[in-house]
Amino acid sequence: MSDTEPGEDPVGGDARIRSLEERLARISRDEQVRTGTTQQGADANYRLGNRVLAELIGGLAGGALIGWLFDRLFGTSPWLLLVFLFLGIIVAFRNIIRISAKRPD
Repeated sequence: MSDTEPGEDPVGGDARIRSLEERLARISRDEQVRTGTTQQGADANYRLGNRVLAELIGGLAGGALIGWLFDRLFGTSPWLLLVFLFLGIIVAFRNIIRISAKRPD
């Protein structure tokens, strides 16, 4: 006698069901590749690259802006602009090194 109860359909033993499950799994994988949801690591790397770029541009622009404002205020053009631009570069690279030294999860 069979292991199943009377009236139950042996789902695991039917080749059509297994074939359908295999096709559904293949279609699901194809859809994930098509939509790009399988590339979680690439997405994280993209965000990290954007963060590094923002740190670099922010440090340069922030230092230049503060230096220019102090130059206008004190009339020391272009010395404070150069000093604060240099400080902005140092801060930007320090932040980039700090980001790159962080261990991944």
